[in-house]
Amino acid sequence: MKYKLVIFDLDGTLLNTLDDLVDSTNYALSKNHLPTRTLNEICSFVGNGIRKLIERSLPEGSSDTVVNQVHLDFTDYYIDHCNDKTTAYPGIVELLEKLKKLGVHSAVVSNKADDAVKQLCNLYFSNVIDFALGHKVGVPCKPEPDSVFMVLDEFSCEKSEAVFVGDSDIDIQTARNSGMDCICVSWGFREAEFLKKKGATTIISSPDELIGYLV
Repeated sequence: MKYKLVIFDLDGTLLNTLDDLVDSTNYALSKNHLPTRTLNEICSFVGNGIRKLIERSLPEGSSDTVVNQVHLDFTDYYIDHCNDKTTAYPGIVELLEKLKKLGVHSAVVSNKADDAVKQLCNLYFSNVIDFALGHKVGVPCKPEPDSVFMVLDEFSCEKSEAVFVGDSDIDIQTARNSGMDCICVSWGFREAEFLKKKGATTIISSPDELIGYLV
């Protein structure tokens, strides 16, 4: 095998979480008597972590106090509703099962809060994801490479032995900052043409295609 470890993004790569992100964002906005956002708007806001999602969703010039309160309300709501409408993309579970049979480790690195990442991975991928890491206080979000390096250390794996798989420009930058190869997926929150403009060199349109890049 070309790689010993595949590090996946979560939202837009393994799971379609968009509807629950929209509902949770708009719940928090409505609770604070603020205008809500459309699905397409929120889709364009995701990728840099929940706080950045909230900042982008708020009216321009909102104070830190407002950002903090809406962020808190989102977090409280989302942890109980993160799986209301979320689904695994077709073929993902089968892909992860194939990787396990091939002896390739699978991990998740996400800018979503660590508790929610672990909860969703346990629900959908408890037997096929070996390690899941979300955002923790004090650890920079992607595209900074810190969380990726933590996963590499967990598996005693060199960056040349791992590949990053994601659906966004943030994932492309993360792989670049980590010194790793990157494979982008076109079924997530960003279209193939957008990814190409952001520097993607390998783009797959179905989970089955990934195996061909690992051997």
